[in-house]
Amino acid sequence: MLPVIHWCHVMAHESFEDRATADYLNEHFVSVKVDREERPDVDAVYMEAVQAATGQGGWPMTVFLTPDAEPFYFGTYFPPAPRHGMPSFRQVLEGVRQAWDTRRDEVTEVAGKIVRDLAQREISHQAAQPPGEQELAQALLGLTREYDPQRGGFGGAPKFPPSMVLEFLLRHHARTGAEGALQMAQDTCERMARGGIYDQLGGGFARYSVDRDWVVPHFEKMLYDNALLCRVYAHLWRATGSDLARRVALETADFLVGELRTDEGGFASALDADSDDGSGRHVEGAYYVWTPERLRAVLGDADGDLAAQYYGVTDEGTFEHGQSVLQLPQQETVFDAQKIASVQERLLRERRRRPAPGRDDKVVAAWNGLAVAALAETGAYFDRPDLIEAALVAADLLVRVHLDEHAQLARTSKDGRVGPNAGVLEDYADVAEGFLALASVTGEGVWLDFAGLLLDHVLARFTDPGTGALYDTAADAEQLIRRPQDPTDNATPSGWTAAAAALLSYAAHTGSEPHRTAAERALGVVKALGPRVPRFIGWGLAVAEALLDGPKEIAVVGPDPADEKTTALHRTALLGTAPGAVVAMGTAESDEFPLVAGRPLVGGQPAVYVCRNFTCDAPTTDPERLRTQLNSR
Repeated sequence: MLPVIHWCHVMAHESFEDRATADYLNEHFVSVKVDREERPDVDAVYMEAVQAATGQGGWPMTVFLTPDAEPFYFGTYFPPAPRHGMPSFRQVLEGVRQAWDTRRDEVTEVAGKIVRDLAQREISHQAAQPPGEQELAQALLGLTREYDPQRGGFGGAPKFPPSMVLEFLLRHHARTGAEGALQMAQDTCERMARGGIYDQLGGGFARYSVDRDWVVPHFEKMLYDNALLCRVYAHLWRATGSDLARRVALETADFLVGELRTDEGGFASALDADSDDGSGRHVEGAYYVWTPERLRAVLGDADGDLAAQYYGVTDEGTFEHGQSVLQLPQQETVFDAQKIASVQERLLRERRRRPAPGRDDKVVAAWNGLAVAALAETGAYFDRPDLIEAALVAADLLVRVHLDEHAQLARTSKDGRVGPNAGVLEDYADVAEGFLALASVTGEGVWLDFAGLLLDHVLARFTDPGTGALYDTAADAEQLIRRPQDPTDNATPSGWTAAAAALLSYAAHTGSEPHRTAAERALGVVKALGPRVPRFIGWGLAVAEALLDGPKEIAVVGPDPADEKTTALHRTALLGTAPGAVVAMGTAESDEFPLVAGRPLVGGQPAVYVCRNFTCDAPTTDPERLRTQLNSR
């Protein structure tokens, strides 16, 4: 399994591109190189087998299968020569070949046992009730225990941006007023934004930090991380008015549009960690690191020294070979903002002369859905219509290229051509999430309709009708050794809880009881897992917050969506912090949004109706009163 990560590239170069190794593989094996971004279902099934057999997993993942696709031997990275107690890849190949030739019955027996064991690991989901106050309080307590108060974030190194957990913390604070939840979210966001994991010149976040202090990143930049974090920082600004949150949200949005947007208007999946260091060698981080000497060479001595102090660039270095990753360390010195802006501009201009990291132009449906949601909301919050337009163009690509005549999604496309692999649950859920965000921001009901088409597939093809459990693949998808299902978050929200979120929002928009019931049944797993492993089911906890709050249904009614008073009420509605609230806008005569239909103006003025489970407060024409309604607990 080869995602676009550093050690996968290393093994590909050392072994798969080696002529002797390739010849041996071709002579004795049927080699299949899987891109886990194209086939997350294949990755999930065999990763589960690796973890069950060895107690750990990771990528690159090397799995040896029988002709019936049953796994019998596993590993991750294998070096080209024996190293640190690890056999070489060639030794592994020779050992597997010998076992298959001389002990085939034993091998097939082991493979069969592994498959039977996997079949017994089916998630027990008895359609439990969704989590309530008690479970969410327990989850918050568990997060507090794992929180790193000195550095922000959770756990030790390596440290990953906890995007889904941050959304839960912000929603929990909005609903309950818990200051501790907001403090954990705010401090973590600040420390990440000041650390080397954030690109201080060009915006955007790297995949993770190799250390606990967010200093040295794994330099790969993923679309999903940046879409999720753009939304987190926008929501943090909405809750607090933080200037830092506003800056990072906008810089990350600009990174998405400036660096990852493809010619067709979608968003590429990743930028590589490695690039040419100027000598012809591909080196991790070469594009991003600096020394004091390089700063002075670009900026002159005085400004170079200023930049070194401001960005924490030292003679010893914070990375390899005396090089430093740019940070924004806390310090007492007051810097001239205009001077720093000039320094940043000149350094960025110089950096763009370096050989750039490669870009994976594959457009992944789920990750583009996350980007659509982030850009739509960020554009609306900060009066950036260009970001909303970028979200619309990407959404249009998903409809035109990824969606077929039966409203079934393809997982990927490239250069405007659809890929061969069927969408999985996270694709349907995250694209629906993006469409629902667009519907709220633009007032265009067609996006609600498209979301409904996708969620009909979730109900019909991905949901167990008996228990309400969700599967990562459709009932009619290619059959693997088991049908994967995983309710826990990884780098992105799990398909299971992302689907619950979209189902719940769609139900709030339309009043559809089947969709709400499906969301509530799906959240039963969060009741079981939330108090025990809150770090790994953060998005499910965030959805549960929305369910406990209603979610609120906000209908903005005006004589014309472009009317100034209507626009002011609509913006106020979007800026409300009520967890998971849905917003619809239109005229009383419009039939695009069920929430709006039949609701009259008030005294001839644009008005807003705030409802919960279709029970409404008195309508208001006053943005300030609306703000109080939406932010009250």
